[in-house]
Amino acid sequence: MCTAVSFEKNDFYFGRNLDYEIRFGDNVVITPRNYCFCFKLAGTMREHYAMIGMAHVEDNFPLYYDGTNEKGLAMAGLNFVDNAVYGAPVDGKFAVAPHEFIPFVLGQCADLSEARKLLEKLCLVNIPFSDKLPISQLHWIISDKSGAVVVESTKNGFFVYDNPIGVLTNNPEFPLQQTQLSNYMGLSAKPPENRFCPKIPFKPYSRGMGAIGLPGDLSSESRFARAAFVKANSVCGDTEEECVSQVFHILTSVENPSGCCELDNGTYQITQYTCCCNCTKGIYYYNYYNNHQINAVDMRRENLCSTELKIFEPQNNENINYQN
Repeated sequence: MCTAVSFEKNDFYFGRNLDYEIRFGDNVVITPRNYCFCFKLAGTMREHYAMIGMAHVEDNFPLYYDGTNEKGLAMAGLNFVDNAVYGAPVDGKFAVAPHEFIPFVLGQCADLSEARKLLEKLCLVNIPFSDKLPISQLHWIISDKSGAVVVESTKNGFFVYDNPIGVLTNNPEFPLQQTQLSNYMGLSAKPPENRFCPKIPFKPYSRGMGAIGLPGDLSSESRFARAAFVKANSVCGDTEEECVSQVFHILTSVENPSGCCELDNGTYQITQYTCCCNCTKGIYYYNYYNNHQINAVDMRRENLCSTELKIFEPQNNENINYQN
């Protein structure tokens, strides 16, 4: 279960929570322009846009969970269990396996407009990375400063939905998530007005009562509504630090603390990491459940013309600043 958001101030930012019960050996990975992608059925891509994001590297292939390319296009895959259905190759279309989808798009699309055109020419196929790594059931958000789309492959077909909200969580299908927001259209960051009965002199007894009714549970629909509300009402300054901090605060509003989401096997889903990428500058910020300090990797400080992956092990130990 996860939450992703896009955010624009002076630069374009894209962030996500990855919520799960275990880690998969993820790292911040920079893929330079000349690293050779060998796809299962979609051929070879020897030259492409450089990209940075969180990935599990298996057999020297970056299995990206999320990322952005050097042009400012961002993308993330989120769990879509029991809804995602991948089919067989289709004549005349690129046959892309789910684990290849993020680098396939970010490698050759400079913006959302180009991504839309590429999506018309591809299909997602039911091919795993290997026998040891089964297929993940996912849907994706693709975003840049111009907007966002959601990509879903289900039993009913392959769909690309406009996403004016710039938020995505998990189930149900995106059109239903978007429709459910109508339940909260009366909420506001401002103090509430008395529409219940004008004859009764109601008076707010607390700040923040304009948002009473905003769901606080950890279900995907509730996180979608809460993230959409917090993002829509976000106010922050113009500095890089303020913008990055604001994205982290939006995502903190929907994080999973340990112990609050118990699974059938007795384990707990937690927010493994939170990231915020300045897609304009190519800087990937992140923190982990056991380390609230924001760490950063700047893609443009590395050799983007290399042929080798650049891998940064995440910092997952709490760093407390003692002031006395």
